[in-house]
Formats: sequence, structure tokens, C-alpha cells
Amino acid sequence: MLKNNHYIFSYVIIVFFCSCDSKQIFDEYQSLPTKWNKDSIINFNITAPDSTKSYNLFVNLRNNKDYKYSNLQLIVALEYPNGKTEKDTLEYAMAKPNGEFLGEGFTDVKENKLWYKGYDSDFKFTEIGNYKVSVQQAMRENGQVEGIENLDGIMAVGFRIENSN
Repeated sequence: MLKNNHYIFSYVIIVFFCSCDSKQIFDEYQSLPTKWNKDSIINFNITAPDSTKSYNLFVNLRNNKDYKYSNLQLIVALEYPNGKTEKDTLEYAMAKPNGEFLGEGFTDVKENKLWYKGYDSDFKFTEIGNYKVSVQQAMRENGQVEGIENLDGIMAVGFRIENSN
């Protein structure tokens, strides 16, 4: 029971700090069951913000001590209102060489804000309408062709849009 209260307290603190963010345009999380299945795709539907401004896009993750890898591989797709889709396979560091998790958090839960678009060149929503972002885990054991069926330790996946200035 005490452990659950600890998670609830951590979540409340994270929500409080995120609510005071003036750069935020869109910020949404989806909780995962105890394991993230390789066929489970997390979707976010976004209405295009101002097409004249530049934005930074992030994939956000919450992981706990059950995550046993130093990196994370994701397939992220951005579908434009006209149906065009950009799909990227991305790899992120999740731990330091000594095994200590990266990210922010006071407990066993760490929150990682991972760059998706906007870090190397301006990103603009060039079309008016609804965009769809899809995130899927693509982890593999070293030397293995088949992906990890069920990935432990990822508690939630989020997507965030910020003003770039």
C-alpha cells in the first residue's frame, strides 16, 4: 500500500510541475499495462496548431526499475491530414554506463523527454487539420532478429509539442 501511495505522490508532483509550463502546446500520456507488447501501437491525435510557427516535438516516456536495457528503440510515425506518413526508427539512451537511469524523477519512476522533431531544423505543421502520431516499441536483444514480445518497465508513453522559441 505504501508503494502505491509513493507512485501516486510522484504522479501528482509531475502533473503539478507540467501544469506550470508556458511552452506547452500539447502534452498527453497513455498508460501501459505491466508490459508493452511489440504489436501495441500508442496513438495521439493532434489538431494542427498555428502553421506559421515552429515547434519542438517530443516522445515522453515513464519507466521504472523493471526496465532492464540501457537504450530504447521506437518506431514513430507522423501522419499528415492529407494521408502522407513519415515513419522513423529512433534509438534513445535510457541509462548511463553505470546503469543509472537517465530522466527526471525522485523515485523509481523516471520521466524521459526524448527529441522527435525540431532539434536540428524547424518543424512546422504545414497542413491545417488533424495529425496522428503513432509510437511502437521496436526493442531487440543483441544478436536477435525477432523483437522483444513484451517489454517490461515502460509505464506510460506520451507525446508533447512545445513552442520552439
